[in-house]
Amino acid sequence: MSQEDMTALEEAQGTEAARLYLEQMTAHHEGAADMARDEVADGQNPHAITLAEQIINDQEAEIAQMQQMLTDL
Repeated sequence: MSQEDMTALEEAQGTEAARLYLEQMTAHHEGAADMARDEVADGQNPHAITLAEQIINDQEAEIAQMQQMLTDL
């Protein structure tokens, strides 16, 4: 998140604050899932790969939940 994103979130209220938070957290989770996919594809440590696979599953589930919350706003 950029400083501009943080400022917009800090200044927002109500539904707008919720929307910004969910959008920014979705992007954050997508980044984590992308990093984990890189580990699954290129990693050497089986424990790290297993952890990365769990991270992908968890982050994708949370992304789906946040997308539903955005739809419900």
